[in-house]
Amino acid sequence: MYFRIVGEITHIETFAVGSSIREIARLRKLYGRGRWRKRKGIARVRLEDGSVYLAEVHWYEASGLGKRDFKIKQLL
Repeated sequence: MYFRIVGEITHIETFAVGSSIREIARLRKLYGRGRWRKRKGIARVRLEDGSVYLAEVHWYEASGLGKRDFKIKQLL
C-alpha cells in the first residue's frame, strides 16, 4: 500500500534493537551495517486515494542511514 506521511511522527518508541530484530540480515544486506532499531509512532498518513488518517506506523532506523521501510500497522 502506497502512503505518504503528512506532518510529524509523535509518541515515538523503540521496541527492538540489533539482533532482536527478525529482519536484521535483510536490513544489513540492503542498506548496510549500522545500529538498527525498530521503532513505532503515531502520524497522519495520506493514502493513495487522497484520504488522510491518523495511523500507527512502524519503521527501521539506523544512525547515519536514516529511516527505512515504513509500514502502517493500524489506522486509528
